[in-house]
Amino acid sequence: MITEFLQQVRVIDPVSETDQISDVLIVDGYIQAIAPQIADISADISIQDCRGLVLGNGLVDLYSHSGEPGFEERETLTSFLQAASAGGFTRVTVLPDTFPVIDNPALVAQLQKQIKLEESLHSSPHLQIWGAITLDLAGKQLTEFADLATAGVVGFTDSKPWENLGIVRRVLEYLQPFGKVVAFSPCDRHLSLNGVMREGGEALRIGLPPIPASAETGAIAALLELVANMRTPVHIMRVSTARSVELIATAKLQSLPVTASTTWMHLLLNTADVKSYHTSLHLDPPLGNASDVAALRAGVRGGVIDAIAIDHAAYTYEEKVQAFAESPPGAIGLELALPLLWQNLVATGEFTALELWRVLSNQPAACVQQEIKPIKVGEKAELTLFDPEQIWTVNRENLHTLSHNTPWFGQQIKGRVLQTWC
Repeated sequence: MITEFLQQVRVIDPVSETDQISDVLIVDGYIQAIAPQIADISADISIQDCRGLVLGNGLVDLYSHSGEPGFEERETLTSFLQAASAGGFTRVTVLPDTFPVIDNPALVAQLQKQIKLEESLHSSPHLQIWGAITLDLAGKQLTEFADLATAGVVGFTDSKPWENLGIVRRVLEYLQPFGKVVAFSPCDRHLSLNGVMREGGEALRIGLPPIPASAETGAIAALLELVANMRTPVHIMRVSTARSVELIATAKLQSLPVTASTTWMHLLLNTADVKSYHTSLHLDPPLGNASDVAALRAGVRGGVIDAIAIDHAAYTYEEKVQAFAESPPGAIGLELALPLLWQNLVATGEFTALELWRVLSNQPAACVQQEIKPIKVGEKAELTLFDPEQIWTVNRENLHTLSHNTPWFGQQIKGRVLQTWC
């Protein structure tokens, strides 16, 4: 029997809307007792002093990239899951853009077998799988939705902008009977062309090819028109502009079946940061202007943006050591997101702890039609223990991911996950 007693820990539970100091007793992975003070503790139970620490529901990542299969030099499933656990995540969902692409039940079954092995060996986070919408993500021929749904994918996405709006309409029509979420990353590539940075004054000063906000907002507007007509639930990924937040807010007021997410880096950084030309700031969609960041934060707090995704994308050193515009877009984040979001949003007083935890735990789960259980007696412990004051250096020795493509590499940051219960 494994018994853990957490004394005077700050329990943050957005499911039951509580934020309070409590004693928590966990026995064999289940919450046996939780109270402001637990007195009748056996003398042989080790007591962990948790004053100043935060205990919250396990974090949920809506979408991230796994290197395996196909790009194991970037990231293996083992390193991916270890990074997720170290970042406080108890559930992570991988995108289908592996090699081969996750577009058939056989590959889903193979990955599920490997996932079960990882979970049994390492008590790792639960790994979920997005199924591809089109074969090889080519955007032309649809996958067998029924077979993939039966195989157990959490939903469907190609994780990239669509080439043909007619295909999107067919997808919304065909997916109606399956009860699975379909996620789109909206961008009009005819407008974005070869751009790598949000259009505006900073792009002019820095001299990088710009992408107008309308590349995203035009695509979202077209998608919302289809949703209004078809009524198929959709999730809008990687929202990055102020106007996009307005469009989604209007859609929700009209009761359209829409959820949305932005990524953690789009809440923390803006175009002014790109002046360093650090290739880990090359993201898709690009970082927004300061007004976009303010609108995204307000959208998250107000519920227009349902969730914060990590969109972890590991790349090798050689892949990222290129000119900014030539480097592949993406950055790691599983181990960095919670500490940096907490220090920049909660410690500054802009967000409450409950507001941040909600969009990193139960609301991402709800976006894929799942739920996070409240922290109460009798429930299985799916929890994250976080020290918001611990200072550590982002370096190879302290990261579990195989790659280090992040603008915070080599820097000290404040806040670290101490333990997860998966």
